[in-house]
Amino acid sequence: MKLRELFEAGVSYLREHQVHDSENDAWLLMEYVFGIRRIDYLRTPSTCVEAAKADKYMSLIERRGRHYPLQYITGHQEFMGLDFMVNEAVLIPRQDTESLVEAVLEHMKTGDEVLDMCTGSGCIIISLAAKKQVCRAVGADISEEALKVARANAKHNHVKDIEFVQSDLFDKIEGCYDIIAANPPYIPSEDVEELMPEVKLYEPVLALDGASDGLSFYRRIIQGAKAYLKSGGYLFFEIGCNQAKEICEMLRENGFLEAAVRKDLAGLDRVVYATYNAKAIAAVDIEN
Repeated sequence: MKLRELFEAGVSYLREHQVHDSENDAWLLMEYVFGIRRIDYLRTPSTCVEAAKADKYMSLIERRGRHYPLQYITGHQEFMGLDFMVNEAVLIPRQDTESLVEAVLEHMKTGDEVLDMCTGSGCIIISLAAKKQVCRAVGADISEEALKVARANAKHNHVKDIEFVQSDLFDKIEGCYDIIAANPPYIPSEDVEELMPEVKLYEPVLALDGASDGLSFYRRIIQGAKAYLKSGGYLFFEIGCNQAKEICEMLRENGFLEAAVRKDLAGLDRVVYATYNAKAIAAVDIEN
């Protein structure tokens, strides 16, 4: 079989199985199996391929046709210009989350202490530590399997001295931080089944399900962060695009100041952040 015929067969199969962006995925799998660049393919589309490699390619195409995520097949996803290894223990890093990292970087100072809550693959804390010198960087997650991936990603990206802690939110966290960032589960439980099959069937539901209203983890983190943020520090969240108003209100009710919203590249609300003031927090706690 010729290379072009194999590629066309892959595209056709993915289209038949209603895989979004079939041509792009078929090409990325070809690149993965054959190690070929697009320009080389265009120059020599009539090259004959080995039967074993053709079989491997089509087996991966069939797997993708079952809506198994492309990134789990290849084991990699690019994020903030870095390469992250991924498997079913972690959510696949998404471009939306780059908005969170960019917002944090704008407020970070050299030598800050930073905590990444619900770290998953480690893409947030590793990106922050790679792009700005920090005094202390900690990534926390309840899943030890996720933390294994995060540790491997720190090593893979040559980012040293990140501390990864298995913790149910703040249970095992020590010290105080200039910045706490979190991309917690925020999908309402009843909406999880409405997600695209690649997400609901294969990505970890533990990292998706935000309980009945999707806001459970925000409540817990806002309450817990008071004991772990330095006065004048920042709390950053990635949010669902319709959650900004409620989360900003939660922050204000808990004494956080200057709650602000940042949009993603699609123009949707994606990040909420606020500053921590110990005196304001104390006043609110007394009132409550």
